[in-house]
Amino acid sequence: MTKGRLEAFSDGVIAILITIMVIELNIARGTPGDAAHDYRALLGIGHQFFAYVLSFAYLGIYWNNHHHMLHAADRVSAGILWANLHLLFWLSLVPATTAWMGETSFAPWPIATYSAVLLCAACAYTILQAAIIRAHGPESRLRTAVGNDRKGKVSLLAYTIAIPMAFVSPVVAGVLLVGVALLWLIPDRRIERVLEG
Repeated sequence: MTKGRLEAFSDGVIAILITIMVIELNIARGTPGDAAHDYRALLGIGHQFFAYVLSFAYLGIYWNNHHHMLHAADRVSAGILWANLHLLFWLSLVPATTAWMGETSFAPWPIATYSAVLLCAACAYTILQAAIIRAHGPESRLRTAVGNDRKGKVSLLAYTIAIPMAFVSPVVAGVLLVGVALLWLIPDRRIERVLEG
């Protein structure tokens, strides 16, 4: 099977998720002349906006790395299709957990739930990566590029720590989540190097 439909469907789902997140930003409404019509209305959504920016970055990271990973694949199998749907399922929960986290000003339960969703998405991404490698063999371009996947393992560990840390120190949990996003902000150069070589 060719990979065109899988790529197009995944791109569409991620675009819809980003659209849902921006629609959920609740800027105060009011009558002309009150605070809802100036910059103070934006100050009221500071937590929501930060949660939106973080989630936008995460969805962008997944979209970028998903694109690079599929470039290393020549074809898709039924296993790859199901693994991709598994990843999209967890990513589809990002808007809901983002809204909850922003509306509660980063309370412990919403941060822990958000971290758990990101952990599950990272596990699903790892499963998709393994499915592609399995379909293309141990000498595949993706296997060569990924190597021992230190970045992936560090990410899984950080998400795992962030879940209980949300109840001890939401700030530390938030720093862990931002740290993982920064780690992945640049698309996976390992795959680019293998494809160019």
